[in-house]
Amino acid sequence: MQITVLKETEQDELRVALIPESIKKLVGMKATVIIESGAGVDSGANDADYQAAGAAISNDRAALLESADVLVAVNRPSEDAIARMKKGAVLIGFLRPLDEPEKLMPLLDRGVTAFAMELIPRTTRAQSMDALSSMATIVGYKAVLVAATYVPRMFPMLTTAAGTVPPAKVLILGAGVAGLQAIATARRLGAVVEGFDVRAAAGEAVRSLGAKFLEVDLGGLQTEDAGGYAREVTEEVMERSRELIAKQARQTDCIITSAQVPGKRAPLLITEEAVSGMKRGSVIVDLAGSTGGNCAVAKPGETIDRDGVTIMTPLNLAATVPVHASQLYSRNVFSFLSLMVSDGELNLDFNDDIIGPSCAVHQSEAKHPRVQAALSAALSS
Repeated sequence: MQITVLKETEQDELRVALIPESIKKLVGMKATVIIESGAGVDSGANDADYQAAGAAISNDRAALLESADVLVAVNRPSEDAIARMKKGAVLIGFLRPLDEPEKLMPLLDRGVTAFAMELIPRTTRAQSMDALSSMATIVGYKAVLVAATYVPRMFPMLTTAAGTVPPAKVLILGAGVAGLQAIATARRLGAVVEGFDVRAAAGEAVRSLGAKFLEVDLGGLQTEDAGGYAREVTEEVMERSRELIAKQARQTDCIITSAQVPGKRAPLLITEEAVSGMKRGSVIVDLAGSTGGNCAVAKPGETIDRDGVTIMTPLNLAATVPVHASQLYSRNVFSFLSLMVSDGELNLDFNDDIIGPSCAVHQSEAKHPRVQAALSAALSS
């Protein structure tokens, strides 16, 4: 069985799917691993490092695609790359199956079996494979650092001979992994931090990090699904949330948003009026840009100025920390691969409670029920 890793081709993508540490373990499991030359350079691993771990190196990208039994990627490969894969080959990576289901069609046409890292269930057994959480940890951390470079004031309170400098006030919207990491990082920098989430249960996690939790009356509504993800809530609840956020925004130096619902447009949390009410020099970092953004005036992939308020909407912050992002992602992928590699051979057990739910497409059919529904809706629209 040949496991292949290619150099990522998306703009500004510096991560690699597998690092030498994981390659060595896979070779120990009798798998053959071939790396495209230069694939790991931006992540701190050169070709010699991969060869020392037991991998072969090739410059022939087309041949690598055609011979791969398992292609491990960070992002979904291009249509041209998929067209070169052999029927029955396996693809593992971030595929955006619920957000861009129509982009799965080349995989269906080619008969590729694709596993989406986004679909890995949030269970205790699958924790070591949870790439979404790994990347969210990095994104939450980096978002605060990015914000700190734009906010025209220091985060910590300082007492100096020239007087006392008050701490910056930071508001974090969304208390998932990214939001909680943002809270922790902002607190480490000395800011006064508040956190908000429609899930009342998130309050305990926010407070445990030393931040104040902003609560909104939910009227007894259940806002969290069995997997721990936020559910869509009523427009009445969202309106109450937006009013509360707008009130707090007027006295905030920095807002970081990370609220998303898988397969849906990101909820609108910061209205144009709320942005207009913020003081000059304030900064918004919208981490939900890939699904539309949490801020009404955000432009995905751009940094804009709105009457003195800077709104940043980065689309791939994880790639700006490529060494640790690749390290964590590689470990996630290796843990997942270890479920299906035995004595150098591939064994796909779709009855396994991780392998089955993580499969997006198999034998030219959408395998996951939610992917089936999303693909059907996309094709009929």
